[in-house]
Amino acid sequence: MIISRTPFRMSFFGGGTDFAEFYQEYGGCVLSSTFDKYCYVTVRHLPSFFDYLSEICYSEIERVTRVDDIRHPLVREAMKMLDMQDLRITYEADLPARSGLGSSSSFAVGMLNAFHSMKGQYVCKQELADEAIHLERVRCREAGGVQDQIAAAFGGMNKIVFGANGYEVKPVLIYPARKKALNAHLMLFFTGFSRYSFEIQTKTRAQLKNNIEELKEMMAMVDEAELILVDKNRDLNDFGRLLDHTWQLKRNLAAGISTDAVDEIYGKAKAAGALGGKLLGAGGGGFILFFVEPDQQPAVHRALKDLLYVPFQFEDEGTSIIYYRPEQYQSEGGAATFS
Repeated sequence: MIISRTPFRMSFFGGGTDFAEFYQEYGGCVLSSTFDKYCYVTVRHLPSFFDYLSEICYSEIERVTRVDDIRHPLVREAMKMLDMQDLRITYEADLPARSGLGSSSSFAVGMLNAFHSMKGQYVCKQELADEAIHLERVRCREAGGVQDQIAAAFGGMNKIVFGANGYEVKPVLIYPARKKALNAHLMLFFTGFSRYSFEIQTKTRAQLKNNIEELKEMMAMVDEAELILVDKNRDLNDFGRLLDHTWQLKRNLAAGISTDAVDEIYGKAKAAGALGGKLLGAGGGGFILFFVEPDQQPAVHRALKDLLYVPFQFEDEGTSIIYYRPEQYQSEGGAATFS
């Protein structure tokens, strides 16, 4: 049995510049961090006691006799890609899916990490990120950028730089006390409604050519945000004001990124003292992040009392195997045997 643990991410700046159609011509850059909310993928070989050969448990339970019959596209294509057979796969998470935290990519990375571990293979974080990108964007043909897979695999607070020849992950070298202060200024809330990002990502992708200048401006904010974080003499509140600026740009990139309900939430938080914030992920719903000075946070709590508040801490580990117990397994004619 193998259990992988993979963090969710929050993207601060540069979202949208990680679409290949943009960064291959103009370059791209995002600033993001993982935090201590995780998805867990448990994988074990399924004993041959049943009339099915694989079982996949997530919000549904699938029991199949052929990999091709698996409905979950990530599971099906990952098993085919790595030639995995006769498995019981279970997905659990600290936070809901379809909520703007890169949960699909965290699942992809964690599942691939577990699969390789079952084969007795060590795979570096970059290879896991690359495989997850290939799985989601090529094999499953899902729309979207490529920052989520990288963030989930590597972990930590990073500036990820994209170009025609690939990407580079650059850790943000922030003083521990300043990083702690940043954490203390951030408030995460669940809007109460989830959404499928596919339609929003597709619209954003279709509008890329019309938003080149806005995306270039959003990309430039990454460097400015990094300077605010690494220079302990800079006013940390400028990070919050910059978040507000990037959200005003992002919400106009495509229809559906923001909604009347999201605008109302954002307006209440700003009126209560938040300096800035942004909806995480593609848009439309899910989690919303605010930068609030500590003495103003009780007022923001009251203003958003109908929303679920989620305390968190930054994390640096990325995907990891937290339980590893090899199995003596051999497949004979499609049936699993154990010794």
